[in-house]
Amino acid sequence: MSVTYGDLTIDWLGYATSRITDGERVVYVDPGRYGVLDAYDARDGDLVLVTHDDHYDPDGIDRVAAPGAVVGIFEGIDAGEIDRESRPVEELDHEIRRIGIGDAFEVDGIAVEAITAYNTAEGHTRDDGTPYHPEGEGVGYRLDFEGTTVFYPGDSDVVPEYEGLTADVFLAPIDDAFTMSPDAIVELAERLGAELVVPVHYDTFEALEADEEAFAEDVRSRGLRVEVLDPDVAARP
Repeated sequence: MSVTYGDLTIDWLGYATSRITDGERVVYVDPGRYGVLDAYDARDGDLVLVTHDDHYDPDGIDRVAAPGAVVGIFEGIDAGEIDRESRPVEELDHEIRRIGIGDAFEVDGIAVEAITAYNTAEGHTRDDGTPYHPEGEGVGYRLDFEGTTVFYPGDSDVVPEYEGLTADVFLAPIDDAFTMSPDAIVELAERLGAELVVPVHYDTFEALEADEEAFAEDVRSRGLRVEVLDPDVAARP
């Protein structure tokens, strides 16, 4: 099941993995981990973006990246500092672009802006009060497909840097374990002026359990469009 907005078609493939295409160009955000792409091998992505180390999966990148793809990886990701086996970024067989907070660039006519992503002291923290995702350790992405915009915040609470941000489509992480609360998401969607909200980043494992239908009802009660997608990748391109 996909959802369309204007010329865009959007799929949620599980966990944080989204596929966005305008029929000519294909973008993936945070592909892989936890087996969500084990049955997937499209290799059709022109642009692949990774937000931070939790979502760095070289095998997932290989499964979605087309020959000649640009793979944008947050500059703070270091495979040697990740507590799981992972290939170093420099060993990936793709054109790699390291991305810093605030960077803006264009690939195949798609404008990309990297926006800081972090948990606040008042938001999602560990028992000792430290944020799960400290400031400076990740980004979210705003994509502009020549006038149609998509925002995925990555693993983040609502932060001051979102002030003035707009987006037509909001890929909303609804787990409320490591990312913004459902109420905060709905308020942010209104501030963004989003005309479509797509829940992502939930139900992959126990800590990410979420009631997507209750969330969707809340979004609809505010007069916004929301589409809950089936993450089964077997039928995807």
